[in-house]
Amino acid sequence: MINAVTVYCSSGSRVPRIYFDAAEALGAAIAREKWKLVYGGNAVGLMGALADAVRAHKGQVIGITPQVLVEKGISDEQCDELIVTTGMRERKAVRLGTFEEIFEIIVGRQLGCHAKPIVLLNVNRYYDPLLAMLQHGVEQGFIRVTDQEWFHQSTNVAEAIDYLKSGRGADVQQTESSTQIPSSAME
Repeated sequence: MINAVTVYCSSGSRVPRIYFDAAEALGAAIAREKWKLVYGGNAVGLMGALADAVRAHKGQVIGITPQVLVEKGISDEQCDELIVTTGMRERKAVRLGTFEEIFEIIVGRQLGCHAKPIVLLNVNRYYDPLLAMLQHGVEQGFIRVTDQEWFHQSTNVAEAIDYLKSGRGADVQQTESSTQIPSSAME
């Protein structure tokens, strides 16, 4: 049974509206399922839209953010629980952070560090270049075909939620899931 869903997303505000729509839909769906949201703990960009949607639907929000972002005034003070870390490395240690952590979470699953389902929410085909690169790695022999079974890709929120609810992708009973919606490297 899923108790919480970790979502990796951008604090950027200059991304197209379609990503905000997805963040809001995902937040509403998480709350409807009575799952807790665990996320980057900031009140701006996609992060803010996601957390606001969870709260608007009476859900619980747990944020994890470094002290430097609290000092910049962008931390989400409305979180039910806001965990403030000393820096990005410590924040990363609790499995929240940047784009590169997609691979860290997948490798962690491969190594047996966790058995939680992983979903890439491929809104607006954002992850198509990444998925093409992975396929290229398979074709060149650097990645095993079975490595792609460690995560699921969905093109919309409803499909992602259905996948998480189905229990597919979990080797053992899970308590938390990870969903990655597109994040912006540039703000």
